[in-house]
Amino acid sequence: MRFSCEELKEMYGTMVLIREFELSTIEVFAQRMRAGDFPGALHSSEGQEAIAVGVMSRLRPDDYVFSTYRGHGHAIAKGIPLERVTAEVHGRATGASRGFGGSMHLFWKPLNFMGGNGIVGGGLPLALGTAYAAVKRGTDQVTAVFFGDGAASQGAFHESLNMAALKRWPVVYVCENNLYAATTHVSGNCPLEDIADRAAAYGIPGVTADGNDLLAVADAAGAAVARARAGQGPTLIEFKTYRHRAHCMVIPEHRPNQERTAWRERDPIQRLAAMLLSEGLADQAQLDEIRRRARERLEQALEFMRQSPLPQPADIEEVLYAP
Repeated sequence: MRFSCEELKEMYGTMVLIREFELSTIEVFAQRMRAGDFPGALHSSEGQEAIAVGVMSRLRPDDYVFSTYRGHGHAIAKGIPLERVTAEVHGRATGASRGFGGSMHLFWKPLNFMGGNGIVGGGLPLALGTAYAAVKRGTDQVTAVFFGDGAASQGAFHESLNMAALKRWPVVYVCENNLYAATTHVSGNCPLEDIADRAAAYGIPGVTADGNDLLAVADAAGAAVARARAGQGPTLIEFKTYRHRAHCMVIPEHRPNQERTAWRERDPIQRLAAMLLSEGLADQAQLDEIRRRARERLEQALEFMRQSPLPQPADIEEVLYAP
């Protein structure tokens, strides 16, 4: 099923909101670092917005999501209140993880957003738990787990796919292949052109799609989610994409300028805007208004963050341990 005009414009708005959030957060972190305050590493998902929005468009609110350390876009697309995401990234007590998790550990149980993870591929084995729980309860909830091309060469990747395939558990494996694991090109850690080909070793479907094309992402995710929900087992999807920034703010840019320029010309937000305009689904004034509203919403979230207190060390046990 494709999307209505209003749905496409709403998805465009979410992608723009994620982009504006990333740009704003980078700016604030840079200001703090110039002032001698080190707020921690920041991993921007700028350039990968279509994957977050496209995959989430095919999930239900009660489906489970395991994110990565590059998970701001996933959190916003899943529907975590923007104020809570903003406050968490900036370490405030009103954040999604009460200010103790920061950028890499966003968590929001009301929407079964099971958190980011500072460990490469750390969410892969955890996803088996919620998938198994859904099967035991007899629900048709699906678990989607995001990871990068580097994580696809971790042992946990193979162990997780092997177990999910054996048990036919409802897991959608979402590989965001942005070509670089930190500073290592994907060709340096995977002998295959397509990571999705690794699915064949476990007897499950492996799909490769354009991660900068929102509709291609939604189609691939939709088929995998439907398969999982029907009890037919896991799918590995590899989305080819590219992050606009270096790995994180503490690692200098190292990628070739020509490569970066070529990928910026395939920017997912610009491509969706061009499609909306060319097919008469929106005009430039409408797109400008969507961007204006996104910036206004972000400014409200930033003001919420500024007015929020810092977390208190005495509250750490309430955050770490269940009652």
